[in-house]
Amino acid sequence: ADYTSQDVIKQIASAEQFSDHPLAHAILNYADEYNIQLVKAEHFEDITGAGIQVVIDGKKVAVGNLKFMQENKVSFDDLSQDAANKINDGYSPIYLSIDNEAVGLVLVTDKVKDTSKAAIRSLHQLGIKVIMATGDIKQSATLVGNQVRIDEIHASMLPQDKIALVKKLQADGKVVAMAGDGINDAPALAQADVGIAMGTGAGVAIESAGITLISGNLTGIVKVKRLSVGTMSNIKQNLFFAFIYNTAGVPIAAGILFPIFGVLLSPIFAAMAMSLSSVSVILNALRLRNLNLGE
Repeated sequence: ADYTSQDVIKQIASAEQFSDHPLAHAILNYADEYNIQLVKAEHFEDITGAGIQVVIDGKKVAVGNLKFMQENKVSFDDLSQDAANKINDGYSPIYLSIDNEAVGLVLVTDKVKDTSKAAIRSLHQLGIKVIMATGDIKQSATLVGNQVRIDEIHASMLPQDKIALVKKLQADGKVVAMAGDGINDAPALAQADVGIAMGTGAGVAIESAGITLISGNLTGIVKVKRLSVGTMSNIKQNLFFAFIYNTAGVPIAAGILFPIFGVLLSPIFAAMAMSLSSVSVILNALRLRNLNLGE
């Protein structure tokens, strides 16, 4: 059967309506914007790191990457030169097959946000190495990575590849913070020393992470870093003040000054001093509300 470009979008969007993948959201938003009506999809199956399969009108519909298609004996060798050029230019292809026959593909490109560039720049200023680990093809990953000056790029990664990368970095003595928004990121988020999920992402990713950025804005990672540094500094200050207080206050309360100066601390003043110590710790901690986290 001959399929129009709208038919291809309709089939892919209908299949992707149950998916949490960011590319699925992009396709669904496109279909909604152009009033493309979805059809009922049944028997949804998510093949991690590869694609999805559903049944639409009694036909097996598969949507995913090229490797997924090749594993299902679906050939896209007759790809148009225009599509091949766009893939080489960094577009991410989403392939569609129906009953194991190649039907078409959709090309998606990532628009890099200015906030993402600013976030990477700020992380570099904080002395943090930034690594990209993505399931996207190398061309697409390299295009985006170079735009925001990523230090190290790993493309076409499956969930097990991402968790292996995190473990390797940890074995090398690195403290690893992992940020992600997809179901494929969940294992690596759980393995990392600090897991950071995007609030706009998959629920399983949010459950696996220790921190959730509600807006999904990467500048939130910079703010988390600055807040953690400020918090640790505040804790050390409080411990120092408590140590000084107890080192000086406890012996005085015990009467160490009485034999020399005849001074004996009244229990009332001792209780007030103890309360003042607790209040000073609280007030010092409250200073974190005024901590400059940047924009």
